[in-house]
Amino acid sequence: MLIVIPKGRLLKEIKNLLELTGISFDDSSRKLVMDTSVKDIKVAILRSWDIPKFVNKGIADMGFVGKDVLNEIEDEENFIEPPGSTNDIEDENELSNESEKGESETSFDDLNIDFDDVQEAHEAADGIAIDEEIDVTAYPNNDFIDTNSNYSIFTNEYDEIIEAKDLTTPDEAIRLRTQLDNLIKPHQTTIGKLANRLQRLLLAQQNTSWNYNLEEGMLDTARLHRVIAKPGYPLSFKQETENKFKDTVVTLLIDNSGSMRGRSISLAAICTDIIGSTLERCQIKTEILGFTTKNWKGGDSKQKWMLQGSQMNPGRLNDIRHIIYKSADNSWRRSRKHFGAMLREGLLKENIDGEALIWSHERLIKRTEDRKILIVISDGAPVDDSTLSVNNEEYLDNHLKKIIFEIENDSSVELQAIGIGHDVTKYYKNAITINRAEELGEVLLDQLTKLFKN
Repeated sequence: MLIVIPKGRLLKEIKNLLELTGISFDDSSRKLVMDTSVKDIKVAILRSWDIPKFVNKGIADMGFVGKDVLNEIEDEENFIEPPGSTNDIEDENELSNESEKGESETSFDDLNIDFDDVQEAHEAADGIAIDEEIDVTAYPNNDFIDTNSNYSIFTNEYDEIIEAKDLTTPDEAIRLRTQLDNLIKPHQTTIGKLANRLQRLLLAQQNTSWNYNLEEGMLDTARLHRVIAKPGYPLSFKQETENKFKDTVVTLLIDNSGSMRGRSISLAAICTDIIGSTLERCQIKTEILGFTTKNWKGGDSKQKWMLQGSQMNPGRLNDIRHIIYKSADNSWRRSRKHFGAMLREGLLKENIDGEALIWSHERLIKRTEDRKILIVISDGAPVDDSTLSVNNEEYLDNHLKKIIFEIENDSSVELQAIGIGHDVTKYYKNAITINRAEELGEVLLDQLTKLFKN
């Protein structure tokens, strides 16, 4: 028998409750599945939102969760029913029994993601660092992008790619994360419902499904009792349906420009947290990136240009800063504390969108997943005064449109956009607009549902 228990504040209370029944265990153990004082009973400590799934699928025999989780499940009908269609209650019961039988054979080796999360939490608590390898190539050579473009860069010597954790001190990171949490609080119900509905959609696509009551295929053993009861009753067959779900990675690219300051960057940060946490619960790898410049109106690049004689039409003339808030292979748990950095005063400067799209696209196409999605969160046109003052006034705008056109038409990457307070359909073929925080839930749910139904 396996009992699953949530991490956090309920752990101690549930442990005390079990001890009253004679079941005790050592919660300091780093084992994923722990022995108890009762020979045939084992305990696993999981995330609270995973526990109903484990119990429903028959992987665990019993679980404890808080009332908030149960209410969300009840409201959103979170449990996935066994696939297949039937015409009567008897068939539904047969399918349920068959599903339970199949799920009971699932081994813990098939659940690496969930248990890896538990292992990671134990390691983090023990002070063991789990470092990721960050690609810090300032300006990648992307073979996909047309090199015959009229767009040029005066110098990329001063460009940088930086992790969000390096933008703030530890105390500042905590303060900014708390600030972001306060912004998100009014949307907690929205986040839960969005995650449940999207999770149900994605799980339904990932689960094996069957067509029943067929004249050929695999013998449906669950219905053999009909033949025994009525010898003249025909045999029933079933066939597995084609699973169209693909392994997916999603990149969120956030405009960190000065025009986003205030309400816009708050909306973008909330969107990022909602989408990121939702996809994480659905076990979809998610990368979160940001883009801005290191300076207003040029930096070291402009100084170098001036020292070299201020040539005409120098191309891009500012130092770009690309930010990695979360890499696709890093966990949400370890990365989310740094998301508040996008609210940091002084971070938001100018935006050179075209190069940011090239960079994020480059990172995506290197991934091994079958399906790659890039979602841009922005408030409109690219702006860099130092570049536009010495080049064509449409210089950055035209470059952005060209890059978008190439990605939308020639790349395997699916490009989506969310306009914050502004309509961005001028640039992106597939785009939505969010003007108020109250619109977040419904708009994001509609967009993500359409995206993952494709």
